[in-house]
Amino acid sequence: MKIITEFPRKVVEFPDMGIVMPDGCRLSARVWMPEDAGENPVPAILEHLPYRKRDGTTARDSLTHPYFAGHGYACIRVDMRGNGDSEGIMEDEYTEQELQDACSVIAWAAIQPWCSGTVGMMGISWGGFNALQVAAKQPEALKAIITLCSTDDRYADDIHYKGGLLLNENVGWGATMLSYSSRPPDPAIAGANKWRDMWFERLEQEPFLPAVWLKHQRRGPYWKHGSVCEDFSAIKAATLAVGGWGDAYKNAVARLVDNIQAPAKGIIGPWIHKYPHFAVPNPAIGFLQEALRWWDRWLKNIDTGVDGEPAMRVYVMDSVPPRDWYEQRPGRWIATEGWASPDISSTRMHFGAGGLLSDKPASLPPLKISSPQDCGMAGGEYCAIWLGPELPGDQRDDDARSQCFETEPLADALEIVGSPIIRLTLAADRPRAMVAVRLCDVQPDGASTRITYGVLNLCHRNGHEFPEDVVPGGAMGIALKLDDIAYRLAPGNRLRVAISSTYWPLVWPSPEAVALTLSDGSLDLPVRTPGIADTVSFADPEGAAPWRVETLRKSSNSRKIDRNPATGSVTLSIVDDFGEVRDSDHGLVNGGIAREIWTIDPADPLSAEGETHWTQTLSRNEWSVRTETFTKMRSDALNFHLTGRIVAYEGETLVLERNFEEIVPRDHI
Repeated sequence: MKIITEFPRKVVEFPDMGIVMPDGCRLSARVWMPEDAGENPVPAILEHLPYRKRDGTTARDSLTHPYFAGHGYACIRVDMRGNGDSEGIMEDEYTEQELQDACSVIAWAAIQPWCSGTVGMMGISWGGFNALQVAAKQPEALKAIITLCSTDDRYADDIHYKGGLLLNENVGWGATMLSYSSRPPDPAIAGANKWRDMWFERLEQEPFLPAVWLKHQRRGPYWKHGSVCEDFSAIKAATLAVGGWGDAYKNAVARLVDNIQAPAKGIIGPWIHKYPHFAVPNPAIGFLQEALRWWDRWLKNIDTGVDGEPAMRVYVMDSVPPRDWYEQRPGRWIATEGWASPDISSTRMHFGAGGLLSDKPASLPPLKISSPQDCGMAGGEYCAIWLGPELPGDQRDDDARSQCFETEPLADALEIVGSPIIRLTLAADRPRAMVAVRLCDVQPDGASTRITYGVLNLCHRNGHEFPEDVVPGGAMGIALKLDDIAYRLAPGNRLRVAISSTYWPLVWPSPEAVALTLSDGSLDLPVRTPGIADTVSFADPEGAAPWRVETLRKSSNSRKIDRNPATGSVTLSIVDDFGEVRDSDHGLVNGGIAREIWTIDPADPLSAEGETHWTQTLSRNEWSVRTETFTKMRSDALNFHLTGRIVAYEGETLVLERNFEEIVPRDHI
């Protein structure tokens, strides 16, 4: 990344600008703007997050917001209510209070003497979600948004449920938020007397979000709130949607571009859950330059050419051997008008006897699929977000636990761009059952790379709002859309479809071991016409000066699978040590360690268990605090059992201990 230190306009920073909400709650904002904005007002750009501007998102904020400010914008990085240095309590994600707070900040910004009256909103993940949701509320001053790694559908395409199945990320991210939001504000901002009162208010009222989310296992009103797919027409702000193939939130980009009636464009690269100017796998792009073109067009009414860009610019990844981490993904950028582009056509391939996948219709003898409960251990993280071995590795072990169909070696390259659809006719021998399907690229040496995948709770075969039991032995016809993808298989490789009845630890298992009987199947493959000239290119990444820190403990990541030969159980242990750093400006020291353990007996779905333990530390000179948070989940045939715990220390003195315990009935899961 090229570091830019000289900008067209000199930047000034305010580390704590107070913004008081209508109910009197003070939100703390870190603000960057041109030094002369009072005389020459500028548009504002809001980022509204729970992730702590003082020590949480500081590394990326430092690269991004001064850059925009130096090019003539006021950047307002707000700590959400109940987080970081802001007052109040956060009750849940994307609450009406959160969205109204953002609307209030936008209205406040628009009338400041340094603001021209127009506002943009941006963010990745949580910030990308609420940018969409706030845009749907149509605050008058909001003219454009940039949403990255986000979703339009909070039930079907977030970290809670996928295909009507419970994602283990529901408890994983719930545990993360329990840890994140239990930290105090910085006394240097909140004040030597007030910080402790704010901290204890959070500790005593912190919600146990894994249980909150688990109590909504259907796509009902809880999830429809904030799902902008309920009414795309509500979004009037110009929308730039950005995603990555290594991220969980890739599917929303095409839907947003296709359905938002306001100006909308999409970019999808090879990246994990990161901003594209410093994301991996490479190639990263000059995202800040792209964002400036968007802001200049829609907030300053400057013709920057963005109107003439293709609907979507997409990175087609080349075939590579499977690895659980890539620094670089070879491939190329293409332009498309979306998945319905005339350059993309659907090719149907059929399952046949002997595991053959071909373009000729074939009869299929009934095949039994009864995967062990540990099928899926090569699936990687649901949402690759840290810098470690989190991507899907070699799929051969999981393929061996699945029913597979594959092509002959390809004579020519095959370019898949869009949404593959699997059509199956199958039966299950239990009333609660699931199916998982993976599309894989098989190298000549047998190594198997997961291209894309999908999962479905068969009780949700007719919809996510009103699930119904499977009739054991009854044939079901299902159509399962796999995650969007752009991928080029090399000549000589084989295309494989792998079907399993389990997928651990991505999703929670069915209450009983299930046998599926497959009697017919096909794959609708979106294939891009070969030979089209591609002219898409991006500038090289730029950024403002990096966050200045002193590293006190280096970060590290480990992911280990252990198989107990005595009990047969399989355990995945993950440790993310984020290290410890001291801010070179204000001296705050912060550190964190996350630990997750997922255990299952391959023969017993009710043996499934997940637990987490987070440690968070903050200190400066003689002041220090530490929180330890714990969560655990298991289930029996009828209920989920969750426990949680917060332990807080001031110095080495225990100041608070709080426990959670919840029993939540299983609802067709």
